[in-house]
Amino acid sequence: MPKLKQWIFSSLLVVVSVAPALAGAKDAIDSKTPAETTGNPAAQPAPAANPNLVPNAGTANVTALLGVLVMKGVLAPGEANAIRNAAPEAEFQLLVEALARKGVLSAADLSAPAGTNPAALSGAMATPVEAASAQVAQVSTQPAKPAAPKVIAAVAPLRVLQLEASKPDGLVPDLKLGSGARLKLYGMVKTSVIYDTSSPYGTDMPLPGFITASGTSFDPGPTRSPEFHAKARFARVGTNFEWPDLAGSNTAITGKLEFDFEGNFSRALNRNISTIRSSMASIRLAYGRVDHRFNDETSIFGVFGQDWTPFGSSTLPNLFETTGLGLGFGTLYERAPQFRFGIGHKIGGSRNVFFQPEFAVVMPAYGNDPSNVADQLGYGEKQGADSGRPEVQARLVLQWQLDKAPGVAPAQLIFSGVQGDRKVMVRASDIPLCTNADILICPDTKVFQSAFPHGAQTTSNRAGWTGELQLPTRFVTVITKFWSGSDLRWYFVGSLDSNFTDTAGIAKVCGTDAAPAFCTGSSNDGASSVTFGLNGDGTPVFAPQRPVRSMGGFVNVGFPLGRIFGVDPAGRNAGWQLYLHYAFDQAKTSDVLRLGNQRSKNDLAAATLSWKMNSLVSFVLEESMYRTRIANPNLAESATFPKYEGMPAREWHDIRSEFGPIFTF
Repeated sequence: MPKLKQWIFSSLLVVVSVAPALAGAKDAIDSKTPAETTGNPAAQPAPAANPNLVPNAGTANVTALLGVLVMKGVLAPGEANAIRNAAPEAEFQLLVEALARKGVLSAADLSAPAGTNPAALSGAMATPVEAASAQVAQVSTQPAKPAAPKVIAAVAPLRVLQLEASKPDGLVPDLKLGSGARLKLYGMVKTSVIYDTSSPYGTDMPLPGFITASGTSFDPGPTRSPEFHAKARFARVGTNFEWPDLAGSNTAITGKLEFDFEGNFSRALNRNISTIRSSMASIRLAYGRVDHRFNDETSIFGVFGQDWTPFGSSTLPNLFETTGLGLGFGTLYERAPQFRFGIGHKIGGSRNVFFQPEFAVVMPAYGNDPSNVADQLGYGEKQGADSGRPEVQARLVLQWQLDKAPGVAPAQLIFSGVQGDRKVMVRASDIPLCTNADILICPDTKVFQSAFPHGAQTTSNRAGWTGELQLPTRFVTVITKFWSGSDLRWYFVGSLDSNFTDTAGIAKVCGTDAAPAFCTGSSNDGASSVTFGLNGDGTPVFAPQRPVRSMGGFVNVGFPLGRIFGVDPAGRNAGWQLYLHYAFDQAKTSDVLRLGNQRSKNDLAAATLSWKMNSLVSFVLEESMYRTRIANPNLAESATFPKYEGMPAREWHDIRSEFGPIFTF
């Protein structure tokens, strides 16, 4: 009999030790009809109360036992209150029925020790339930300290995507619901103070420089715009779920709900002055997952909801700045609604090899926000969804134990890919007029409207791939990722560029030969414009839109300083770790220049020193440099350069210092 069940049963015997023994309990149980049992198939019928019990005999003991059961998570507070508020003579019966409904006690449990002498049990305890309560309270308030670690763990790669299948009943819950679902809370409170030598946008996270077509609005004025920030919006809260599967033991049903406070700053009337400290909560993750094991080697899974994308998110750097996490500087990651499926197979061997392919249909998104703020707030962007098809992604993971030393995570080799379409639509009412003084070039002002009476649409293709490698060893952990693709703005790379208008195929545009002036029609969401013109034979056409091509990646190296220098694993110096990081993001120069943009390459170098005070509290110092260079720095004419500190500039950089604690729970 499990310890909890044995303890509860002993306590129940103590409760009734002042009354006659439960001689008729089993007969009363056997006489109950199926209609009197609960709807839980796992629960057994509850025994009827012995009519010979003395009313009020166990009221005080039942009350004390209820408090212990709530503390142990067996009963919810509401269930305990319902029993406590019942008639004194009914309390014991209601308690037994509640425990039977939850499957904690069964008829067999209560009938087996019928010969037990309650008086002997009562005498063995100093005071019946009070002694048990005191014992449990002592355990709860003074938990046994875990054994001191024998070795300092190596630096573990940051992995946000689950690989191997969940095990049924594998979650140790903080809370159990009446439905049988189990919950475990987690989260962190992270704060930092930040000094940037140059922050022209006024943001508390770094962004690439020259984010405008002309670059003039990037100019901060007479100085580099140094700034100081202190922020707490890193704070994050989440819960893991597990649902019981009553039909079998080979299926695990789990889930996750997670949010943080990295959302928009509130614009409510009572927040207008204090917006800078009033960021709003926003969803990060929300999904359910089903894992089924065929045997010890092979399993399948399905994920339904918002999770990290299989394309690119498998490998992330250890950086203290996580509001952007290298946004625009080569990291490549995203979270998105998806249906993801995969099959995992354990090959085994001395290196414990594991192999898993995955496939996902993902919400298509491109990061091209509508110009109308009301539309943007109401439904977000449209150009991905307007394609009328999902984005498809896949990843392939090979895992093995590279270093067999204790405290070292397994290594991983990952390949991932993505393919999707973006569509831009122009309504008939937004097709432009062709206005030109030269009648030979523009024979009719309504030539485009006549050629496209129902409107116009153009598409562009997204395609990308990554190669990722994670190599943990006892003294150094190396993680690296290389990526390449087109239109990857949504994944925070590609210099944050999406697409450009290719007018190379248009012979005549709306204007004179000497000074062509393009006619544009705004897309139905206002996020982009479509350019119209005439080809060589005078046929009205519109210019196609092409994706901006890009490539990049990063290398992140972690050192467990305590392990390297052989300090005491249980001492305060065991938690020192050092990370060195370099990343780059390069958009294709020819595409950038045709887009009319200025920036082409962004890179980031960072050093992060972390000290774990204990398993729940860390202090981190990060020194980093963020840099952006213009697309063509060799131009002789500096007048075409973007302005910075009032002068033409080829490059922008920011030296950033950030320090703060992380409290986890």
